[in-house]
Amino acid sequence: MGKGDPNKPRGKMSSYAFFVQTCREEHKKKHPDSSVNFAEFSKKCSEIWKTMSAKEKSKFEDMARSDKARYDREMKNYVPPKGDKKGKKKDPNVPKRPPSAFFLFCSEHRPKIKSEHPGLSIGDTAKKLGEMWSEQSAKDKQPYEQTAAKFEELLFTASELLRLMGLPCVPPAEATSKEKKEEVGELCAGLPPGVIN
Repeated sequence: MGKGDPNKPRGKMSSYAFFVQTCREEHKKKHPDSSVNFAEFSKKCSEIWKTMSAKEKSKFEDMARSDKARYDREMKNYVPPKGDKKGKKKDPNVPKRPPSAFFLFCSEHRPKIKSEHPGLSIGDTAKKLGEMWSEQSAKDKQPYEQTAAKFEELLFTASELLRLMGLPCVPPAEATSKEKKEEVGELCAGLPPGVIN
């Protein structure tokens, strides 16, 4: 549920999030009385996910697609409450959302389009990129989708670890003490540039 509106549909989950949730549930069934070191547990889940075949991941990808369909269906009927149009101030410590496969494709191809069509508006450039993406085969899209999945996995793992450890996910340069800078730097080292503020 959304923080402000209890009627807002629950957000959609990624395939990796479904995998981690399933691992947690299985662990609870096998070890109902044991406490979990989330850092170690999350690391193990990440390692397992990396070694899984596309066929093994397909179950979780189906769950994510189904959840996205549910979310899209619920959002069509959702009417946000009227009120203050001013958005809440963004917390600078909250990690940015990982880039999608399409976003990565656009980042790579936008400069080429701008050089070939210098007078093209932002909207027309976006439209052209959308058309190019639609024309790509599944094989051509695969590297972008794999990179996007890696970004998502890195962000999910790092964010969860930092949250559970009570640490902010801020760049080392903004951390206060020398020890804190090193600690945060080590934890955020695997994240791509721009994923953390």
